[in-house]
Amino acid sequence: MINLMIKIGWIEGAIALVIGLGLLNLIVLYFRGFFRDRRFYQIFNLSHLTGESLIAAVAGLTDSFLEQGKITGFWVGAEAIFSARLVAIQSAQISIEFETYIMTPGRRADCFAVALSERARAGVKIRLIVDSFGAKSIAVSYWRNLQDLGIEVQIFNRFSWRDPLSFLKRNHRKLLLIDQQIAMVGGAGVSDQWDGLDSQKFPWLDYEIQFEGPVLKRLNSLFLQHWLDTQGMIDFAQEPTTPAQLSGSTGSALLVTPGEDPTLRSSSIRSLYQVLIQTARQRVWLASPYFLPDQNTCNILKQAQFNGIDVRILTMSENSDKPFVHNAAQESYGGLIQSGIEIYEYDRSMMHAKLVLIDHQWVSFGSANFDPRSFFQNDELNFLTQESDLVHQVTDFFTASFADSRLVSRELWKRRGFWSRLKARFWLLFYWQL
Repeated sequence: MINLMIKIGWIEGAIALVIGLGLLNLIVLYFRGFFRDRRFYQIFNLSHLTGESLIAAVAGLTDSFLEQGKITGFWVGAEAIFSARLVAIQSAQISIEFETYIMTPGRRADCFAVALSERARAGVKIRLIVDSFGAKSIAVSYWRNLQDLGIEVQIFNRFSWRDPLSFLKRNHRKLLLIDQQIAMVGGAGVSDQWDGLDSQKFPWLDYEIQFEGPVLKRLNSLFLQHWLDTQGMIDFAQEPTTPAQLSGSTGSALLVTPGEDPTLRSSSIRSLYQVLIQTARQRVWLASPYFLPDQNTCNILKQAQFNGIDVRILTMSENSDKPFVHNAAQESYGGLIQSGIEIYEYDRSMMHAKLVLIDHQWVSFGSANFDPRSFFQNDELNFLTQESDLVHQVTDFFTASFADSRLVSRELWKRRGFWSRLKARFWLLFYWQL
């Protein structure tokens, strides 16, 4: 009898906790304005624009800026990505600037520290920005050892009791700048996770892109803005003097979208994705691990498919670092599959790439997912280019990834169990925080 009462007490306590968390989430969302009337954006005949007119329209609609940049590297998989980063760091002669979201203890973080330490001893000026939540498992001694060598470290958005809700915002950017001559961006943090989760035989599906050119000056300015946001100090009298940009071709037009402190009404990343889909004439191939589109975006995807455009989604499967997000994401599949959109779940390991391929000429890459966090809460950084070599490489990336994925049919989607659907409904109560 006593044991039964204890079990009942535990169940009642668990139910009370769930209800309490749900109410707290609703209160937070209420005061942040998430229940206000939604405005559904409609843009007609954007795909009729071409060339400079099209990219100028995209820039204006997404608060982006245009610069010149040349793609000089594309790597897939943890080993290639981390090796390329270390080579870039070892080449630094003047400055290294790096910001990232995820950092965890392990071999990758240790190798990163060794490479930075060697360059610091050689007199290279090094600045790091790491997210307070994403790097929470890194020991204080790790940062102290770097700082003892003169490496400057700033932690983005520490928790403050004066403004607790702001802690929900994250710096999700991944940006490495070397001597203001080389930039590297992608989706990977500094973590052994990218080598594969314990249950996986293969590394995470992710990429890294390197580019050069005049755009590096603007990216340096974006980094410095974030540096100041973290209460960093900048003394321009002590800023390293960098040489002129590398000689040769400056590349092609590169559209840069800095998703800085977005809100429900003003989100550059959401606008970028929605506008890009509406420029398509032949295909929209979209990769995002955390695929949680809002209703307006779903409508835009469905309309594209209705217009005869080949719309395919590449996303994560049960081989995920966040199974609850995968569970919740599946709830949005039904209407998209019904409209003819193909959804592929990558089976070999965690799918972590964020890419959009538009027709046979545009590639969008960077840090942003197709989810409410990237749209409305995270600081992100995305790029858009027409460089043909990258278009071909990304096309091959998608083609190979689709082959290693499971196409989710409507029948398969309907066969989800009762508990799976119930859990998905529960997690969707926290949609804005997933």
